Amino acid sequence: MLEDPVARLVPVGLDELVERAGLLTRVDRKYLVPVDDVGALVRLLPRDAQVLEIGSRRLFEYESVYFDTPDLLAYHLAAHRRRRRFKVRTRTYVDSALCWIEVKTRGARGTTVKDRVPHLLDDRSSVDPALPFVTATLAAHGITGAESMRWSPTLLTRYRRATILLPDSDSRLTVDVDLLWHDGRRPLHLHGLAVVETKTGSTASAADRLLWVHGHRPLRISKYATGLAALQPELPANRWHRTLRHHLLPHSASAVEAYAHS
Repeated sequence: MLEDPVARLVPVGLDELVERAGLLTRVDRKYLVPVDDVGALVRLLPRDAQVLEIGSRRLFEYESVYFDTPDLLAYHLAAHRRRRRFKVRTRTYVDSALCWIEVKTRGARGTTVKDRVPHLLDDRSSVDPALPFVTATLAAHGITGAESMRWSPTLLTRYRRATILLPDSDSRLTVDVDLLWHDGRRPLHLHGLAVVETKTGSTASAADRLLWVHGHRPLRISKYATGLAALQPELPANRWHRTLRHHLLPHSASAVEAYAHS
């Protein structure tokens, strides 16, 4: 599926990847691509494409815990496309047992800004140890009332990821497979689709152009908000309705049958 095509790429180490394409402020474009097509697309990438390799691994397991307020403020800001929307999550690199807490906000011209600091692995389901960082970061990005927000874990995601460097533009391409969402009540597995994301500067990358040529267009999808909407169909989800009905749910387990009738 994905192991063989990435095995053909030249490896790049983590330090070089971060130096060349850290892109904490970036433009993200997300695509849903049938898993059966991903290998062919990877093989068509430019010859100088490189894949992240750590030890002997090229596919890595990720776990994210997303946090929200009791009234799901972060979710609703995203659902209504508010300018000052944000996400708060812990990101665990399962293979290396490293954890960070991250705050993602919106920058100028639709860019994504990510601030993060190390977080204890045992605390990955809690914001409390990093509350001063989260509050200060949100306030610095113009989020009002951050000091009074109360946080609880709302959604967990797990998936396997390959990260590819495109040296011509110092941009990145990530391919996520075996995606699982869990809201604490029930799981949702995404079958047969990969979440492909390009992370670039202001201009589209060679990977974007390749995806466009093969009929794939960017979709409105958020691992947090779209996953939560699929699991909890009572939430407002007009922004992701087409993605959910026509792309995600036909490839998802039956745990969210209610959405199809909502």
